[in-house]
Amino acid sequence: MKKILPFFIFFISLFSFGQTLPEGFVYLSDVDKTIQKELRYLGNNNFIGKTIDGYHKNCIIVTKASADALTKVQKSLQKEGYSLKIFDAYRPQQAVNHFVRWAKVLEDTLMKKAYYPDVPKSELFKRGYIASRSGHSRGSTVDLTIVAIKTGKELDMGSSYDFFGITSHYLPKNISIEQQKNRLLLRNIMIKNNFRPYKNEWWHFTLRYEPFPKTYFNFPIE
Repeated sequence: MKKILPFFIFFISLFSFGQTLPEGFVYLSDVDKTIQKELRYLGNNNFIGKTIDGYHKNCIIVTKASADALTKVQKSLQKEGYSLKIFDAYRPQQAVNHFVRWAKVLEDTLMKKAYYPDVPKSELFKRGYIASRSGHSRGSTVDLTIVAIKTGKELDMGSSYDFFGITSHYLPKNISIEQQKNRLLLRNIMIKNNFRPYKNEWWHFTLRYEPFPKTYFNFPIE
């Protein structure tokens, strides 16, 4: 019995606290529990309309360097009554492969009205909305927004997360002054804390000098 007990404790530990992550990666909640999350690819509220391969648990995984930088952003926002809310962070390559397979099935347009109403599905690759590689798989790219702590509501950014269209670009002409102000708040605080924005997606930021600039990981989110 004495020999079996340590193994049993080890097994329960793995079951309770998740997988052993590659060196340099962390669960964001272990670094900052106050950052909110809504892992869109774990459910059906995304541009495909179903759970994406590799997403098994509602947790955010990032590189330790990214987690430390996000904590600094969060502390600054909290002083103003706001919080970060993360939609996606580390994304396994198997999830990206799922996107690619889906994009080739042209008749599957379940979520077209909500996510890409003005873009033919046949042009998603050409226009750069779907790609065979993603910076998310390197562990230092995050998709996120800002919420008001008191109400729990997201700030109005003028388009939904993962919307495929010009409205999601940095500062398009068809959004209001208030929506521009909210996007600038997010963009400026992320840049200040060493994240690089992506001009075509207001929610997308990558840590500068990311620790794994050429490595695309494929371990699941669990």
